[in-house]
Amino acid sequence: MPSILDPSTHPSPSPPPLPAAQDQNATSPPDFSPVCPGLFYDAVLIVPAVLFVLFLAFHAKRNLRKLLHGRSHVKISYYALLWLVSLLNLAWCSLQAWQCTPGSETGWNILSLFTKSGLLCMEISLVAFLLQGNYANGLEALSRTFLVTGIIVGVDILLKAVYVFGFGVPLFFDVGSTHRVKWALWSIHEIVITAVYSFVLFIRFSKWAEELPPRPTFYRYIVVMFVINSVALLACMLAGIGASFGTWLYSLIVICYHALYLPFLYVIFLADFFKEEDFLLDNAYYSEMKDAGFFDADWD
Repeated sequence: MPSILDPSTHPSPSPPPLPAAQDQNATSPPDFSPVCPGLFYDAVLIVPAVLFVLFLAFHAKRNLRKLLHGRSHVKISYYALLWLVSLLNLAWCSLQAWQCTPGSETGWNILSLFTKSGLLCMEISLVAFLLQGNYANGLEALSRTFLVTGIIVGVDILLKAVYVFGFGVPLFFDVGSTHRVKWALWSIHEIVITAVYSFVLFIRFSKWAEELPPRPTFYRYIVVMFVINSVALLACMLAGIGASFGTWLYSLIVICYHALYLPFLYVIFLADFFKEEDFLLDNAYYSEMKDAGFFDADWD
């Protein structure tokens, strides 16, 4: 007869199972709640992006002919880069719903990283080209421009990737003013960009002004970008201290930047070139027709 003191007849109770949440650390959702964009927000972003890509496509054949005729390596490179960034920007504007789609966090971060970096590349390369002075069109000027741009954008991509994928900072998600680290990082970013445009404006009114291209449109571009980045810096600082107006203002800047920056850049930097090529092509066609004798009857 077994004894009541025999431990084999009274097995010790097993410990309770761990909660399921502790077994799913690898697949747990991020520790922030993004604000899902509404239909009006999506429409304000998508419509200008689509219209600009359609505009580029409609004029692509004629513009390519002018670029090949002009043989400007700088203009050709910027036109190709403009196409690439415009398509990235269109994808970014069209896929805003990824912010609130479970499982799409990584895709949204990668798309946002490359889109933001492409836009930053356009900004930096244009400023770097400006600082070389007076429309250098050679391959040497182009290589210097993209070397400096590549280094700066590469460092920017690396730092953002570390913050986003290494430390889980929601740089590219709309999380309101609840994440102070995000707004601190964007504030530093805006301080650097604003300082660059401030430096160019300083050169414009200094003794080195003669080294810059004598085109007023470029300085209007610098002033506009200085104002935009200054307002964005103010918005980031307000959001960083918990002011909801800061997040609203930053969202407005984001809409204006993604909807209007690329068309603005086209008007400032490429539209005049295509107009000049139209004039040169018309003169060339007129000369060829005159040499062929098409206008001889007018002189008889």
